[in-house]
Amino acid sequence: MSSALIGLGSNLGDRIHYLRRACEQLDTHPAVHVVAVSSLYETPPVGPPQGTYLNACVRIETSLSPFGLLRLCQGIERAGKRKRTVHWGPRTIDLDLLDFDGRVIDTPQLRLPHPGIVDRMFVLGPLADVAPEWRHPVTGLSVSDAIACIRPTSEPIAVVALANNWCRIRTKTIVDRLSME
Repeated sequence: MSSALIGLGSNLGDRIHYLRRACEQLDTHPAVHVVAVSSLYETPPVGPPQGTYLNACVRIETSLSPFGLLRLCQGIERAGKRKRTVHWGPRTIDLDLLDFDGRVIDTPQLRLPHPGIVDRMFVLGPLADVAPEWRHPVTGLSVSDAIACIRPTSEPIAVVALANNWCRIRTKTIVDRLSME
């Protein structure tokens, strides 16, 4: 099994519903097991004027390839009525593959680690919740060092729900699975 980190975001409609649904779709896929879910963060948008985002991160184990996981994430976005009309525009659901076993991949379809991972507090805050030991596979920069580097100039983020509150059903399922092993 491989380990992967996926960033989640939503700023249209029932944002928590879209995020919960994405977690459920990941966790119910036969080749994916959600290991950890971050708290939920509210963050200002990057890009054109639009509503605030709710962001989270999940750590998973999977037997899918990086490209297979990318296709699964894109399918979840399509099921959530994601429309790609404006670059960095508003969206019902966004799933970004942030890291896959520390691999470095640079193709037109997939870049790993995600290019913006160490520059965005809305990624680093949730990432620190689920993988505080993570290090950038190219630079070696830790999550805590990246947060320290950008905090003075970064956009404000606020925790709006702890992991076991916004994603209670999934957390219960994960805890149940672990207790059965």
